[in-house]
Amino acid sequence: MKILVFNWQDIKNPFAGGAEGHLHETFRRIVKKGHPVTLVCSNFRGGAPRDIIDGIRVIRIGTRNLFNFAVPLWYLFFGFRYDVVVDDVNKIPFYTPIYVRKPIVALFHHLFGKSIYLETNPVAASYVYASEWLIPKVYRKTPSVAVSESTKKELIEMGLTEDNITVIHNSVDHSLYRPEDRENGKPFTIGFLGRIKKYKSIDHVLQAFDMIKTRIPDAQLLVVGDGDYLPALKKTASKMNCRNDITFTGYVSGEEKVKHINKMDVVVNPSPKEGWGLTVIEANACGKTVVGADVPGLRDSIIHNRTGLLYEYGDIEALMIHLFRLYSDKELRENLSQNALEWAAKFNWDTAAEEFLKFINESVYNWKFRKKSFI
Repeated sequence: MKILVFNWQDIKNPFAGGAEGHLHETFRRIVKKGHPVTLVCSNFRGGAPRDIIDGIRVIRIGTRNLFNFAVPLWYLFFGFRYDVVVDDVNKIPFYTPIYVRKPIVALFHHLFGKSIYLETNPVAASYVYASEWLIPKVYRKTPSVAVSESTKKELIEMGLTEDNITVIHNSVDHSLYRPEDRENGKPFTIGFLGRIKKYKSIDHVLQAFDMIKTRIPDAQLLVVGDGDYLPALKKTASKMNCRNDITFTGYVSGEEKVKHINKMDVVVNPSPKEGWGLTVIEANACGKTVVGADVPGLRDSIIHNRTGLLYEYGDIEALMIHLFRLYSDKELRENLSQNALEWAAKFNWDTAAEEFLKFINESVYNWKFRKKSFI
């Protein structure tokens, strides 16, 4: 079975995030099962038009801003070569059910909704918001995968057919993400890891850290990741009294990221909305508890008072109190960390890839059956 995947970016793109990690980990395993996979995505500065990454054939076309307009034209000329299309609905949809006459599987990570207005200017945000508004009209009957129950619930509320949606959680590579012994006597270290985007509200972590420094003078903050909001975040940090205790790593490899996670005592995810929270499970797999906002996605990946702690989004004082509680109560932190390890062990990419391939096969079979019934 020849599989065609449309996604905005590939794993080598500087703007790659959780969606690209999910795509790469899932489909490189599907390739190993004997199914050729072609990923069509936008190009980036320094990116080659053609590439092969872990067996996945990558075709880069167009620019990041206009890629969605290039997709239908590319499919018109080359789509006949493939048996099934996987439409990775992330940011601006590609609306493949309008022009693709082959079986389609839609993959939904999360919908921005009104949170997009936290990321960009009102005009661009309205464009994304309006594009998502069309999703139920176009994808209502499309077999779909959601990465969390929260995303599935939101899709159903939008108007997608519940029976067409299955949940396959993001997972973790346990051969890479695993605990390492931490040296004794190191200062209490709070961490963030992920793409540095404005809407993720990483500035809330900086504010909470500034507050907690009055209680834990030697505390450190480690921000791991890259993104277009990094310069602005650094500028904000440079004006704070605690600036000398904040470290920004920028882009790091997977191996480097694991080393940084293992330097942390606790990880924070202050985002107003996530699909699942891939970095939560990555941190958990390293034995780190996560404090996150009580929002869709994060309330799926964080079990409050069992694997981590949740607080009302935007309540920076509550975030600070949770962090101080974990600092002062070592027994609580160790219990949550052990539970987090056990929780993360339930998620692995091999199982997720098998479930995804099974869903693709079922979708192709059902499509062919319906087609025959109309002949």
